[in-house]
Order: sequence, then C-alpha cells, then structure tokens
Amino acid sequence: MMTLSTSERQPQPEKKPPRTRPPLPGKAVAALCVASFVVGLLLSGRVVVPLLPPGSSSPASNYKTSFSTGCENKRAKLGESNPTDIMNEVSRTHHAIQSLDKAVSSLEMELAVERARSSAAVGAGTAVSSLGPQKAFVVIGINTAFSSKKRRDSLRDTWVPRGDKLRRLEKEKGIVIRFVIGRSGAAAAGDGPLDRAVDAEDAENKDFLRLDHVEGYHELSSKTRIYFTTAVATWDADFYVKVDDDVHVNLGMLTSRLAKYRTRPRVYVGCMKSGPVLSQKGVKYHEPEYWKFGDEGNKYFRHATGQIYAVSKDLAAYISINQPILHRFANEDVSLGAWLIGLEVEHVDDRSMCCATPPDCEWKKRAGNVCVASFDWSCSGVCKSVDRMKHIHRACGEGQGAVWSVAT
Repeated sequence: MMTLSTSERQPQPEKKPPRTRPPLPGKAVAALCVASFVVGLLLSGRVVVPLLPPGSSSPASNYKTSFSTGCENKRAKLGESNPTDIMNEVSRTHHAIQSLDKAVSSLEMELAVERARSSAAVGAGTAVSSLGPQKAFVVIGINTAFSSKKRRDSLRDTWVPRGDKLRRLEKEKGIVIRFVIGRSGAAAAGDGPLDRAVDAEDAENKDFLRLDHVEGYHELSSKTRIYFTTAVATWDADFYVKVDDDVHVNLGMLTSRLAKYRTRPRVYVGCMKSGPVLSQKGVKYHEPEYWKFGDEGNKYFRHATGQIYAVSKDLAAYISINQPILHRFANEDVSLGAWLIGLEVEHVDDRSMCCATPPDCEWKKRAGNVCVASFDWSCSGVCKSVDRMKHIHRACGEGQGAVWSVAT
C-alpha cells in the first residue's frame, strides 16, 4: 500500500487568528429583523402610509428602503454586540409575541362570550341590552325546587337580604343573589300551577333567576350548565357561585375569600373531595357510567363538593360557550369537575366552605375563624334546615354589617 510523502501531501490552509466576537449568521440576523419588525407592526396596531405628491417615490419603495436600511443597521449593530445582548433581544421579542398572543386569546374569549350571551338571551326570550350585561363582583345562584318555598323563606329570614336591602347589595357591593329555578314539566310553556306559584313569589320578592330548563332531580347537571350560561348572559361578574338552598352562608366571608383570587385566571374554589365511584344500582349517588373511571373501586378525580362552589369569570364563560357538548354525569358536582379537570385551572381547596353546623362553626367563630358556609355532611345540607337555619345563623353568623365592610 502506497503512502504519500510529506512533500506530496496537499498543503494545509493557513490558520487565521480567532475572532474575539464571532458574527451572527446572516440568516439569523435577517430572521430576527423580520420578527422584530412584524412584532412592532402588530403592537402598534396599524401602519400609516402617507399620500405623496406626484413625482415622489412610491410608498412601497420607501417602505422597502426603510425596512432594508433598518435591517442593515440592526445587522451591523448585532454583529458588533455580545452574544448575551443578542439573546436578550431575542428574549424581548419572544415575550412581546407571547403578550400579543395572550391579548388575542383574551379578545377571542370576549367575542365568544358575547355570542354566547346573545344566544342565551334569545333562547330565554329576553331582549339583549345595548349596554351589555350588568357589571357585578359575584353572582350567587341558590339552587332551589318548586317544593322548597319554606327553605327559601328560611334563607330570606337569615342570610339572604330582602327587598331594598337586596337591591342595595347589588348596587353598592356588586353582590347579586338569586334563587335559581327552571319550569315544571306539567306545561310546555311553563305556565302550570307550580310555575304560577313561583311567578307570584318572584313578583313579591324579585329574587328569582328563571331558566329555560325542566326541573328534575336527575337533571341537575343540565341545570348547572344552563345556570352558568344564563348568568353569564345576564351579568358580567368576576365570580359565579352555586349554592344549595339548605346551606348557611356568610356573605361577607364569601366575598372576602373570593376577592383574594380576583386577579388570578381560571379559579375553581370549594371544598375539594375525591369520593368513591358507586357502581351499585339503587344506592344514592349511583354512577351509571362508573366504567369510565377505571376499575371497580376507583375514586373520582378531585372536584368541589356540590353544596357550594365558585368559578371565576373565564371558567363560567367556558361552560357557557361549550355547554352543548359538555358531558353530564349522574352527579352534578362530578360533572362540573369533569368540565374543568382538563383545563389549566387553579383548584382552591377552601375548608371554610364546608364547616359543620353548631357546635363546629360556633367554636370556629369564637376563635376568630368565621366560616363561609355550614351544613351537615350526613344530609348533604343542613338537616331539617327550615327548623334549624335561624339557630345556625345566630350561632355562626358573621353579623349583618360584615358584608358592607368588605372591599369588592
């Protein structure tokens, strides 16, 4: 095998001294120029092209010359800069694009919410105000039934204001409280005797939110979807709360707790739990679709108990926009948890929203830890609530003036 001698080997290129500042590749500089220029246009919102007199160069040529000059200047500037400066410039551009993307997403959400509000208002047969939905801090929907008038009166006698006090609470504090009910199945138009009784009760108290929904125990998941849709169409609130009509609530504590999360997006507040999936037929809270949650004996994903929970505006809007395709499980609180489990949502486990009735909530009040809500787990609400609500309010209530001192 022949080998090349030293004299026959090809000459090696002369080594050049290394540069202290390697220039950025031309393609990278050009791409960075284009990205920076486009972001600048997008952030400015418009491009102004002045009219030129006859004989002047065209706007397109001026635009091209300006862009080329800007890129050449940036290329020269970046070529003389340190790599750290270049990365800082790229980082700033990236953050600007991210901010723009968030702004566009927010606008898209607002447009979708407005469409949903219009559709909900038309579906409910109400006129859409040119001023848009009423502003509020929190909308509290009290889930109730046709047979629950005594429960409603027990709440009006305790923590739900009546008449002028209710209107004042809305106007001054942005706290809206409504009993939420649909229509009976006796008449398609909702004009049966049960519906007329609620109409008379509403004429007296003006504290109902009527839904385009047929009432029924096994329709609670549907009612929840329609409640959020109707509430979003009617009020532009920071939070939307659902509470049962056999739960005691301290409005001041609820408002102050929610106010802490006002600046956070996609917040889901309640007493989080993860109970067993009940596959046995005939038992309370039986889940016919138990097989979707894995093998027998598995637990549900984490979700708020159904007695009371709150969601922020964007989550209520999400439910409103997508309510036709949101799956309904047998249990309403599981359904809500399923709608939110796959989203970027902050789950807030607030144990003050599930205190027991006296002496538990009474002891906590004496210790300075007033509860947001109180009920009995054994009854999924206050046991014999009509008879006991006044006693619980006296023992665990925050006082009538508490809600007026909360900043909203």
